[in-house]
Amino acid sequence: MTETEKDLLFEKVNKALDDIRPHLAVDEGNIEIVDITQDMHVKVKWLGNCEFCSMSAMTMRAGVEQAIRSRVPEIVSIEAVNGLN
Repeated sequence: MTETEKDLLFEKVNKALDDIRPHLAVDEGNIEIVDITQDMHVKVKWLGNCEFCSMSAMTMRAGVEQAIRSRVPEIVSIEAVNGLN
């Protein structure tokens, strides 16, 4: 994957995350992309209150994964590099 392709993927994934960010912000949390690997795995980091929230695993499955996979189907998996996933 070229840097340009990776930049485009970051942009697409960020736009998908923008769909759920307002819901996270209600609880003073957020999420950011840490990396997208060559084999299409997205690594994210929980921020704010989301970092230690007991509901992070459910939010990951029902919110984050669904949002990303619906808009960027070439992504294989999404993994949090901190907190619960």
